[in-house]
Amino acid sequence: MFKNAFRQYINNYKGFSREIWILTFITFINRAGTMVLPFLSKYLKEDLHYSYSQVGWIMVCFGLGSMVGSWLGGKLSDNIGFYRIMIFSLFTSGILLLLIQFVNSFAGLCFSMFVLMSIADMFRPAMFVSIGAYAKPENRTRALTLVRLAVNLGFASGPALGGLLIMSIGYKGLFWVDGATCIIAILIFKFKVKERKAERNKVALAENEATRESVFKDHPFWIFLTACLITGILFFQLFTTIPLYHKEQFNLNEFQTGLLLTMNGIMIFFLEMPIVSFIERKKINKVKVVGTGCFLMAISLYLMLITSWVNILIVMMVFMTFAEMFTFPFSNSFALSRAPKGHEGRYMAIFTMSFSLAHILSAKTGMSLIENFGYQTNWFFMGTLGVVGTLLCFWTNRLVKLEQKKL
Repeated sequence: MFKNAFRQYINNYKGFSREIWILTFITFINRAGTMVLPFLSKYLKEDLHYSYSQVGWIMVCFGLGSMVGSWLGGKLSDNIGFYRIMIFSLFTSGILLLLIQFVNSFAGLCFSMFVLMSIADMFRPAMFVSIGAYAKPENRTRALTLVRLAVNLGFASGPALGGLLIMSIGYKGLFWVDGATCIIAILIFKFKVKERKAERNKVALAENEATRESVFKDHPFWIFLTACLITGILFFQLFTTIPLYHKEQFNLNEFQTGLLLTMNGIMIFFLEMPIVSFIERKKINKVKVVGTGCFLMAISLYLMLITSWVNILIVMMVFMTFAEMFTFPFSNSFALSRAPKGHEGRYMAIFTMSFSLAHILSAKTGMSLIENFGYQTNWFFMGTLGVVGTLLCFWTNRLVKLEQKKL
């Protein structure tokens, strides 16, 4: 019985190309070193002593840079290829992370965060397009999931190690480790993976242009994108308001906050691939799965309204983790499936920009609500927003069904 279960579990990881495994490996290295993001709001508030409002504005610049980077990354991936964009983005952002630790002024941090993320987030749409190039069509969602597993395994080890680094040598150590891992990861990619040009059949592209409406007229995509924006707003609370709440409400230190995020990463590492494989085998509707994930996110934020029991933070993280496993692999896959051949970069740029905008809205809205009305108002608002996102997913599903009937 155990052997069969183990064999079935291992089968979930078969059928991927060598390039996908290397991409997964370098993503793990990069994410394991990404210790700055989970502690950025704490660094700005507790180490540099900025107000909630100032932290919110720096995070806005972070998110604006992410939007610009996502748009540039998608556009340039279609024009000059994902391979060059990935190498330029990770290598340059690694250098910038090493330098940004020396910036302490408010204006300097706003500008630096904008420039850093404009370059760093060019990587994301390019990476999504690379999966389309290196993965077989039948296992593209699993390939996306595999790369996400690498991200989460990296996050599983990163925050706890980051918390220990802060407690031993301070916040500056995070910038050194994050910058160095960006550079190491992309050098491995450069030397181990050959560039693969996306196949572009000019006749097919012309037919696509004639028969497929512009992305801006793809109404189901935009409604779905709004739902994705909401899931992003809720999810980014983990890296903006929630670490501050851990300290102020329950007096948790950085290491304990890191352990909660580590639990999230470990759960995803062991459970996400089997869940995704099961959903794909059973051919369960992807948009409905994303809607279910959005609803679980709403529940996780409502649970934060309980203030008298510290273990609610663990329960909340379990709900948020399952929400991630239902939401992100299938939202990526659905967005990519809407793109006509040769325009994947454009679609994935807009898709990743929604998460960049989510970062802006998540930070600024959350910080403003907390400063003016308190944490409880923020949790209630975010939970209710999750319910709205759930309804948008089911609206998208209805439109897609009507669209399919017309074909």
